[in-house]
Amino acid sequence: MIAAAALAVLSGCKQQTGEEALAEFKANLETWTTEYRDAMKQIASDEALDADQKAAKRDEAFENVGEKITAAGLKLLKKFPADTLVAPDVFRQVYTFLDDEQISEVLDSFSEPVKADPFIASQVGYNTARKATAVGKKFTDFTVDHVASVDKDGNPVYEKKSLSDFVGKGKVMLVDFWSPWCPPCKEEIPNIKAVWEKYHGEDFDVLSVAVWEESRKMDWHNTIDTAAFYGMKWLQLNNGHKEPATLYGIDGIPHMVLFDKDGTILKRGDDLRGGNMMVAVSEVLGR
Repeated sequence: MIAAAALAVLSGCKQQTGEEALAEFKANLETWTTEYRDAMKQIASDEALDADQKAAKRDEAFENVGEKITAAGLKLLKKFPADTLVAPDVFRQVYTFLDDEQISEVLDSFSEPVKADPFIASQVGYNTARKATAVGKKFTDFTVDHVASVDKDGNPVYEKKSLSDFVGKGKVMLVDFWSPWCPPCKEEIPNIKAVWEKYHGEDFDVLSVAVWEESRKMDWHNTIDTAAFYGMKWLQLNNGHKEPATLYGIDGIPHMVLFDKDGTILKRGDDLRGGNMMVAVSEVLGR
């Protein structure tokens, strides 16, 4: 009788399959996303809040939904690191909320079949590149066919330009990876301009490197025209395409990297977005 009762209890505690866990996660994700959108609408319509208060509320709402997604996602990834259905799907949903150390730990935990998934394989490549270009590492060089001018017929005049032409030359350098089709890149231009106008000189400068132009059917024309329109008077490299971003493990732009005078990477990524940019440059220059 006791054995039979124990079996009955156990049969009622059936372990959740990966497919069931994934379905539950996606249902929760939809709920959290809806809650986030509702919060955004409420913040936007709240006339009692000024612009700064609304920005703070938006950041808080984003952080809250990110914490929920991250906690649930990491729990699933820890439980199903070898599941070729669960792991790639969940990782797609959570990786933007993770820091580099968390991403590295998760990717290392995956089975070889999961790592063979095309998206996961691409992320493993990005992760490897980010480790090679992490804070404290010397810069990795690249060369682009920069369009320096146009001839009388309107054809591009190419000039080979390398990152090493600018970085490691005795100046602190803020390098901005961007593209003319990228709205968030344009949103950062005023921050970059403010830093450049305040600090550029003998010991500091800014370089913008255009990447992935072709991914939105744009080319060097768009890069040059956009830079001129937004008053990007600092150093430029256009026609960068894929290689610069690939070498630095960049899978989203804008992405800033701050290099010391000898080419050592001091900061990169979110540590240089928005107001963080001015603070970081000021700390490094000591003024």
